[in-house]
Amino acid sequence: MLALCCTLPRDTLAKGHTLRVMTYNIRTGIGEDKRLDLARVADVIKRARADLVGLQEVDRGVERTHRVDEIAELARLTGMEYAFANNLRYQGGWYGVAILSRFPIEGTDHRRYLNTREAERRGFVRVRVSAWGRPLDFVTTHLDYQHEDGRVFEARQLLEALGDDGSVPLVITGDFNEEPGAEAYRLTHARFADAWSDAHADGGGGDDVGRTYPADKPTKRIDYVFYKPGGLRATGARVVQTEASDHRPLVVTFRWDDKP
Repeated sequence: MLALCCTLPRDTLAKGHTLRVMTYNIRTGIGEDKRLDLARVADVIKRARADLVGLQEVDRGVERTHRVDEIAELARLTGMEYAFANNLRYQGGWYGVAILSRFPIEGTDHRRYLNTREAERRGFVRVRVSAWGRPLDFVTTHLDYQHEDGRVFEARQLLEALGDDGSVPLVITGDFNEEPGAEAYRLTHARFADAWSDAHADGGGGDDVGRTYPADKPTKRIDYVFYKPGGLRATGARVVQTEASDHRPLVVTFRWDDKP
């Protein structure tokens, strides 16, 4: 369950505000030039003016990345709050997914998935924030990159854990490691809107059509922002051109619907 630390204020409405969210697989801060540079990753986030960021492939105290607490360092560099999901014990530290937030984090929920054949343990982290006086749940995850049945198994666990309570707007971000039309994508899209598709419903998505991987010349759309319609409406989506990781980040702009 999502553990809330306090009552969310309701005196200020989110109506009229723009919400920017990002999903970004940072490959532990290693760019296409093979250099570890968290300041470069932080600069990408700051330039995008993201309010909430779902990060995948984040190290904390891992030998390969010099024992740096990467999410704490990114939070310091961006001036944001954070939550981390310690999904896998690795080289003396932890590896997992994380969230950065410009809003106060009121509660967190971290689940590890059961897996099938893949050795890597995966999961999701969810936070609840108060965005201009309205509660919002924000999730990030990273699915099996080797096996489709593994991705489906994990996606089912994600959807079951999130439940079907539509009382609080919900945004899901992540590296799904599969393109639209595959089964884990279809399962998620059956319950949640694809923000890229909604934002470009008029066909004006541009040449990249949401492709984020590989960063030097993207050919695959595998990084997504999904959301529950009602409360939020996707009005824009773009892929940021950068080689600070092997993925490019996807940034989605939302507007709040008129009804609180």
